[in-house]
Amino acid sequence: MEPNLPDVVLWSIPAFVLLTVIEMVSYRLHPDEDAAGYETKDAATSVTMGLGSLGFDLLWKIPILAIYMGVYELTPLRVPVLWWTVLLMLLAQDFFYYWSHRGHHVIRILWACHVVHHSSEKFNLTTALRQPWTSATVWPFYLPLIACGVHPAALAFCQSANLVYQFWVHTERVGKLPRPFEYVLNTPSHHRVHHASQGGYLDRNYGGILIIWDRMFGSFAAEAERPVYGLTKNISTYNPLRVATHEYAAIARDVRAADTWSERAGRVFRGPGWQPAAKAGAITAASATTAASATTATTAATTLTSATTLTPATSAPSVSSAPDTLSPQAPAPERAL
Repeated sequence: MEPNLPDVVLWSIPAFVLLTVIEMVSYRLHPDEDAAGYETKDAATSVTMGLGSLGFDLLWKIPILAIYMGVYELTPLRVPVLWWTVLLMLLAQDFFYYWSHRGHHVIRILWACHVVHHSSEKFNLTTALRQPWTSATVWPFYLPLIACGVHPAALAFCQSANLVYQFWVHTERVGKLPRPFEYVLNTPSHHRVHHASQGGYLDRNYGGILIIWDRMFGSFAAEAERPVYGLTKNISTYNPLRVATHEYAAIARDVRAADTWSERAGRVFRGPGWQPAAKAGAITAASATTAASATTATTAATTLTSATTLTPATSAPSVSSAPDTLSPQAPAPERAL
């Protein structure tokens, strides 16, 4: 018999709207120049992505539910829906959510789905609504729960509860909580780190409700310096279709430009930013050559200026107006997505 569980997301919509309005008003009354805050087009894009995800999720759920029900009917195991088993199911779902979330950061074809959620350069409650339209990549991570006898409806309830919990952690208006909460739970402080684009913050704090999984599996980072939100190479668009598909398009371009089948596979299944060893070496060598050229030019300009300064009494013409091309700046390498 199918469990009779409430639709957590539906019941939470009024709270989502109320909390978002309160956060917006708080920025108006007490602005924070260091916080990312709100930007109208960005917030509208996030809301549009959220509404679109509701429609696309209905389509994806049809084949996914068929697979889940098939596995559920095949397994002899059954987990009854009782108050204490629901708590255990929530714990187990959060564990598998951690691995799903981690997988969607380290496998590029999965990242193409999840990158949508990280594409905003703002961090506020509307960012929580910026959800992907291709979430069909998530379901395999929860098959072990179905195989252990968890009814698909009970899993859906746990997933909804996890999603609702994560809404409130998308804010800069809440600082660090007391240490016991910060140690166990995913908090705004921990999730700010997760959405940051600095090198030391990348691919950290995957937890949904609990942060203990990150502490256990070596992916935890505490908030120290103020995060810079967005991607290492931002897409600079508010077009929902481009936001939803830009990384898939980038993968297609990389696959077409690949020289071997192993490189094509790597472009799809390795991490974001992966390069074949030969191409990575060429890029590194090119960067080193550019940096060396810039250093040589800068040194020459400095020597020339110093020589002129040391002989002020001579009648030699001044070189203080030497063109700026004597000291070019080396471009910093970017981490490609």
